[in-house]
Amino acid sequence: MSDKKNLGHNSKKDFLNKPVEHIDIASFDARKIISSMEKMSFVSRETANAAKIFNEMLKDKECTIFLTLAGSTSAAGCMHIYRDMVKYNMVDAIVATGASIIDMDFFEALGFKHYQGSQFQDDTELRKNYIDRIYDTYIDEDELQMCDKIIGEIADNLPPKSYTSREFIHHMGKYLKSNAKKKDSLIEMAYDNNVPIFCPAFTDSSAGFGLVMHQEKNPDKHITIDSIREFRELTEIKIRSKGSGLFMIGGGVPKNFIQDTVICAELLGKDVDMHKYAVQITVADSRDGACSSSTLKEASSWGKVDITKEQMVFAEATSVLPLIASDAYHNENWKDRGRKNFSKIFG
Repeated sequence: MSDKKNLGHNSKKDFLNKPVEHIDIASFDARKIISSMEKMSFVSRETANAAKIFNEMLKDKECTIFLTLAGSTSAAGCMHIYRDMVKYNMVDAIVATGASIIDMDFFEALGFKHYQGSQFQDDTELRKNYIDRIYDTYIDEDELQMCDKIIGEIADNLPPKSYTSREFIHHMGKYLKSNAKKKDSLIEMAYDNNVPIFCPAFTDSSAGFGLVMHQEKNPDKHITIDSIREFRELTEIKIRSKGSGLFMIGGGVPKNFIQDTVICAELLGKDVDMHKYAVQITVADSRDGACSSSTLKEASSWGKVDITKEQMVFAEATSVLPLIASDAYHNENWKDRGRKNFSKIFG
């Protein structure tokens, strides 16, 4: 018997009737839970140690904290965690997939939503209703295409030249200051607090569709995305940092991109340390040799990450991230950090 079944829906509004609600790390205090997990074993103790290392990053005033995002946790209810990490000065720069920033955060800033659904729903029926599925979460494809078109419109109104994704996302933040339907998105919060967002695979998202439409509309004078200059910009932040820490959700391109800044800086003749602190939350299996699953100890062999203060947490991020972030929020080490304002170094 197939696991898939028709759950009795027959119209788009029947599917899209229960919006995902994003968790608020300030509304509950996870410190006692983390403290108890420290005395346990398996993933519980890994999670507690990850929380400890993250708090050490926040206490270290010279540490630049990089947040990396891969996967769909933003759509699944963690979007406000990332926003609040910027708001409460727990993050100095962000490296993310295009989907995390455009298809999820920018999408909701425009007033659209993600919806709770079912992984067992007949996908043929979803397609008939123009609904996209991320495991048990639904997205209105019509709304997503509106997001694509707005990206194209933002590009249409910029001087035709090359931009890094950081520059383009900065202009998106400026756009949201006047046009957001949902205020205080991650993009807008980062714009307000001079926290740069880098998307090394920017076009692998709604941004790509929007920029293709922009170039098709403007064949002779259009913008392009310069990923090489972007890598140099991110490396410049590493060079200017006396110490650095990584807080990574998932793996993929964002993980490797930020780790490689150490090697890039060395090739430019700069004397930089490996990333001093590192936490990664992932469900990837380390046996396949992939970047997403490569352990932080493995990264040390490449000269990217110091293994003194590192923790891999093999868990689905929505189950442990709220605890780690709430623990950090309520410990209040972020209150003594000065803002790095890295967006300002690029003019």
